[in-house]
Amino acid sequence: MPLKVELHTHTSDDPVDVIPHDAPALIDRAAALGYQALAITLHERYLDPAPLSGYAAARGIVLIPGVERTIEGKHVLLIGFSAAAERVSTFDDLSRLRNQERGIVVAPHPFFPERSCLGRQLERHAELFDAVEVNAFYSRTLNFNKRAMRWAAQHGKPLVGNGDIHRLTQLGTTWSLVDAEPEPQAICDAIRAGRVEVRTSPITLVQMVTLLADIVGAGNVRRLTSAPSRARSDYRPDPSRTHS
Repeated sequence: MPLKVELHTHTSDDPVDVIPHDAPALIDRAAALGYQALAITLHERYLDPAPLSGYAAARGIVLIPGVERTIEGKHVLLIGFSAAAERVSTFDDLSRLRNQERGIVVAPHPFFPERSCLGRQLERHAELFDAVEVNAFYSRTLNFNKRAMRWAAQHGKPLVGNGDIHRLTQLGTTWSLVDAEPEPQAICDAIRAGRVEVRTSPITLVQMVTLLADIVGAGNVRRLTSAPSRARSDYRPDPSRTHS
């Protein structure tokens, strides 16, 4: 049976965005929706999955290492790499990492209208990317994924379905089905080989506006109050949270 996989999520450990849920809550919700593998991809910060792996495994979920790095001003998902991924800041660095490790490089929301999205840089560095994201943030009438899907087809790159989870309500509309054993390296290898299918359904324009307002509003509050970052790479789950 293919694995239900999500490769783009954020938690309250994120140093950039304000996220209301912690990692155990994310794992709990994903398990309830039948996911079998999950990558926590904080902005700029590698979160060691080891302290959470037992908690996730008890709920039938494999944790895959990941980070969403800003590389020369553009967001890139680095999946299945070691903590060295946190130090990648240029596309030359990315090339060296790919030569040293067997993770996968995913282009997240590459043609969305945001300065941090890859845009033309995806074409310039096409050889560095193993897959292209179909992002859950779209409706029937507004879909910035279409150009990414065309680009992937033209360049022979597989598509992966991701939620870019900032709120737990985002889980469950877009995901990947990966033909692999439930192990991080096997999942990365299968995606690189194209053994992946996207399952997706649009959200409504009202849902898009509501979600965007919530995320942007929370970010503005953080900036106004100068809230300190809660990010840390030595996360330890609350021992009071035992699996049911």
